[in-house]
Amino acid sequence: MYQLSRKKIWKMVLAASLSLSVLAACSSNSEAPNDSNSTGEGTAPNVPKTEISVSMFDRGTVPVEEGSYEKNRWTQWINDNSPVKVNWVPVPRPQAQQKLNTLIASGSAPDLIWEYDRNYIAQLANQGAIQPIDEYIEKYSTTIKKYLNDHPELKSAITINGKMYALTSKRGIDTIANHGMWIRQDWLDKLGLKAPTSVEELIEVSRKFRDADFDGNGKPDTVPIVFNGNAVQIMRAFFFTNENQWYLEDGKLKFARTLDRYTDSLAFQKQLFDEGLIDKEYITDTNFQRARQLWTTGNAGIFFGNWDMENEFKDLKQNVPDAKLAPLESLSSKYGKNGLYQENPAYILVAFNSSMKEEKVEAAIKFLDWMLDKGWWTLRIGEENVHSKLVDGVPQRIDATKFRNEVSYASEYAVLSQWSPKPEWFPIMAAQDPLSQEYAKLRSQSIQTAMKNPYRRDLPYNPDLPELTQLVATFYPIATQIEAKIITGGSALTPQAGMEEIRKEWKRLGGDNVEKLVQEWYEKNKADLK
Repeated sequence: MYQLSRKKIWKMVLAASLSLSVLAACSSNSEAPNDSNSTGEGTAPNVPKTEISVSMFDRGTVPVEEGSYEKNRWTQWINDNSPVKVNWVPVPRPQAQQKLNTLIASGSAPDLIWEYDRNYIAQLANQGAIQPIDEYIEKYSTTIKKYLNDHPELKSAITINGKMYALTSKRGIDTIANHGMWIRQDWLDKLGLKAPTSVEELIEVSRKFRDADFDGNGKPDTVPIVFNGNAVQIMRAFFFTNENQWYLEDGKLKFARTLDRYTDSLAFQKQLFDEGLIDKEYITDTNFQRARQLWTTGNAGIFFGNWDMENEFKDLKQNVPDAKLAPLESLSSKYGKNGLYQENPAYILVAFNSSMKEEKVEAAIKFLDWMLDKGWWTLRIGEENVHSKLVDGVPQRIDATKFRNEVSYASEYAVLSQWSPKPEWFPIMAAQDPLSQEYAKLRSQSIQTAMKNPYRRDLPYNPDLPELTQLVATFYPIATQIEAKIITGGSALTPQAGMEEIRKEWKRLGGDNVEKLVQEWYEKNKADLK
């Protein structure tokens, strides 16, 4: 099963329903494997399975009543049904690479290490912390080997120095789309306004939102724009920049943070701050809880965040039942219209610890074959007829709260997946209560809006050069501090003067030499940068 279609979903789930017994409620929390053995697929009765360990991100989303990331109903299900026994090693999401580096240095890193960041995987490869797996995939894999042949666009992401150092699967549209913007449609309607389509129109609409006093309390407590951690990159995208990307300018690669149009993005952000169009406490609101509260209590009109914000929608509707939302398309600037940030097609990159012996590597490949072939499905939809049921071949949630509590965290374990939903599936997949259906229709609109405009990405991934990594690590906090002074410091530092400081720091730290190395890397590798 390599292209996910409704017919194939139906065949797969029908086959599974004939061969898998129903998960016992909360007592056993396990599902029978596809063969007659209770020990799992491909393992003889009473023969212990090979154990492997796999890293995962601890996002704090496993409910207490479900257990922990290491042990819950889904880790048990995986161990009952996969050809191996898996020990999961959670690492805190914000400090994932730091924690993994510590584990690697101490010799206690898990067998399989995964990240979204290709540069990090390349760094591990160059350090010898992970091993090439080309010959092992050829020797032991069935599903993955065919899948990669069917999806050659994924190979550049997992190939480092000419060898395959990781495995990956293709993102569905719901994970290619990332950033998104939302606007209070009812506020627009009350003021007789249209949704903004340019940065200039956004400023005008935001001013009117700021001055409207929608709650009638006579206080200036309306904040036009609030946001989560995606906001800066959303504002940069309007000007065709992303502060950590490289862009081809007349055949030469240039770092975004040194470009003229980056200056324009800072000037735009400063104007929003100076005019009170964004929350002036955003710098200290590091976990964005204040922003979220302003939004969900009905005191903000535009949210720079994600294309999918179901929880924020439902919490707002609970507090302001008459609120109406609409997804907002990316805005044009004098440079044209760029899409909001979209991910590369390669999803999670799963690498193999260099300390793994061939027996362990073989077991890990068989586990990943199983996950990509069928394991991911249950981890996405939950138990059939308990958490989801099939409607026209599409999994529909039976109870939104039950699914959120018992299944929503499970997809984290599907390190390889063929999940690829279509926008028209969302109303079918959602629970059928009115609120869930209202959001499902908005969700369909939102993902189509998020994908309407292509996002400029001149390179599929950044160069994996140690000199670049070291420079950026040193340069980043310096540039960030200068930018904060530009945006919040009033007239003390103009965007133009601030950019001159940023460029001086870039050169002082060796930026010219790194640009030369990056250009050489590009000329050497551009045939593979597709």
